[in-house]
Amino acid sequence: MAGQAVGSWTLSRRGLLATAATSLLAACGRTEVPGVRRPENPELVIGANLELTGVGRFMGLLQERSLRIMADTLNEAQVPVGNLRRTIRLVIRDNKSNPRVAADQTAELATRENVHAIVGGCLAETSLRIIPAAEEHQVPFISFAAADNLTTPLSERTYIYKLAPDARDMARALGALIRSQKLQRVGLLAAAGPHGDSGLRAVTAALESNDRTLVATARLPRAEGADCGPAAERVVVQSPDAVIIWGTSPFAGAAARAVRDTGYTGALFFDAGAVSEELLDERNTPAVEGAYAVHPISLSGSSLTNTTTAGLARRDFVYRYIHEHGAFSGFAPYGADAVRLIADAARLGKSVDRGRIRAYLATQVVEGIAGAYSFSPIWHGGMAPDFLGVFTVSNGAWSRVS
Repeated sequence: MAGQAVGSWTLSRRGLLATAATSLLAACGRTEVPGVRRPENPELVIGANLELTGVGRFMGLLQERSLRIMADTLNEAQVPVGNLRRTIRLVIRDNKSNPRVAADQTAELATRENVHAIVGGCLAETSLRIIPAAEEHQVPFISFAAADNLTTPLSERTYIYKLAPDARDMARALGALIRSQKLQRVGLLAAAGPHGDSGLRAVTAALESNDRTLVATARLPRAEGADCGPAAERVVVQSPDAVIIWGTSPFAGAAARAVRDTGYTGALFFDAGAVSEELLDERNTPAVEGAYAVHPISLSGSSLTNTTTAGLARRDFVYRYIHEHGAFSGFAPYGADAVRLIADAARLGKSVDRGRIRAYLATQVVEGIAGAYSFSPIWHGGMAPDFLGVFTVSNGAWSRVS
């Protein structure tokens, strides 16, 4: 009896030690223990909190495509994390372009789904509600929105990163373009909400530094389908030489139509948030023909001849996109870049621990599909301004100017 009892105790003790060793080594980024079976199908789980319906759908649906393409690409060889190769698994949620829903889904992804990182938030409004939930649950979040206050103050945004270009960089490019065309008087139609707030501040400063005159500003309505006519009239009545429309689809296209309906025939300019497939649909094409936009260089196909490592990766992504969806949409594929950044952070940190992914995201200096990013412990976004280009609508398609 005693021998049997000792034998049982010894076996239990060994099992306990093996379990403790597994937990300790996993915490240190090592997941293989002699005599302990490796977990089957280890994963890197990425949650996607996207606007697949509602006003942000024109951006969210395209980002879902790029997320899936990059995950499939990386899964062909899997992601080396420590001693294991992990498969990327996406957990995608539709926040319906509703900030409250976006916040609730962030909590669900962080707790119930236990994701290792979250991406999404194409609208500034949804991203701003995702951020507190991501910080509370200490899960890294990469935003696709362009508002300037997403990653600041850094003391309250330690787990937050963004990929979209900063408003000030886009506004500076627009200001220089307007000056080069010798246009003096400028009107601004800005979206309601934080995206438009960032644009208003940035455009005001950029025009002043370029010695241009901001003659009128107006805010676009919040509701999709609302009449943009009154806002357009308040700007056009001041006889501007140029009109900047700072807003996302579908508001940017509706604003362009409203401006043209006033009889204005001058130059139109857009920020990157306006650029989507919807902006060039048949309703908007007559209004936006000849318009300009500042946008990441992914909008053009000129990079297809680039033979650098980044250029080849971009070319492979474009080919895969065309194969799956018939034509490439150059609307900055932030989703693809976000997946690769998270995978690289897990690889470098040799762990899928959320804290280590957050820390190694802060060391990323890379050129992605949409553009280049240079993160650091004191800077969490967005895109490098050198990867912005100027584009114009010619015969219903985008053509790069510079």
